[in-house]
Amino acid sequence: MDVETLRAVPLFASLDNAAALQLCQFLSIGDYPSSTVVFRNGDPGDSMYLIDLGKVRISLTDADGHMITLAELKRGDFFGDMAMIDGQGRSADATVLEDARLAKLTREDFLSFIKHDPRVTLELLTALTHRLRRTDDLLRHRIARNVNELEAAHMTLADRAADVVAEFGGSWKFIIAAIVILNFWVILNSWVLLDKGFDPFPYILLNLLINMVTALQAPIIMMSQNRQALKDRLRANLDYQLNLKNELLLSDIVRRLDELAKKKSHE
Repeated sequence: MDVETLRAVPLFASLDNAAALQLCQFLSIGDYPSSTVVFRNGDPGDSMYLIDLGKVRISLTDADGHMITLAELKRGDFFGDMAMIDGQGRSADATVLEDARLAKLTREDFLSFIKHDPRVTLELLTALTHRLRRTDDLLRHRIARNVNELEAAHMTLADRAADVVAEFGGSWKFIIAAIVILNFWVILNSWVLLDKGFDPFPYILLNLLINMVTALQAPIIMMSQNRQALKDRLRANLDYQLNLKNELLLSDIVRRLDELAKKKSHE
């Protein structure tokens, strides 16, 4: 990888020619055919990768066994940086989607480089923050969908019936249908059947039916509203847990970068 290609990577865009040339000496280039797994979740993480050519998918598998694509990276992007910084295992899978040429930077070489040029540390922190925000948005959508799926899996026939009644009872369809039925009832008993109407004025039977419908409809609608409130509380709790996790992750990133800066200052 030459100096111009390296400086095209946003992480190293602020480097001057001398610093970029020095960093190029630390990089080892390798070709990776399509479908190659660069690393898997949990593998030891002692290096990061820069994409010179091709495309790489970053993904993980959730608790249900479904693969979640976190990002599809192309030329100029980098990955594997988080595990390289903290020296712990990989947090996701990296798979080559198109034949790729990757430049590998080990943890030892990275630490040696930032001793001489700490500007990369700030750029790396910015990039990690952007990725954290993107992952936050992705997980928000998945959590919302999982809440709905979990709630739907536990719905009984009575719950579904309550939702149908509540949806219909709070719509213009119900209002229009009620107006049509009430007018038909009055016209039928007052004008069409005249003295032979089965419910003459003051329409006692009609009032009885309306009271019965109201008495049954109100608790059914409340059942649906209570279940919706329970789902909202569950979603709010998951949102809180997600925000708390992201805050802790961001604090951990800042702490580790501070440790790197202190090591540099002591040396």
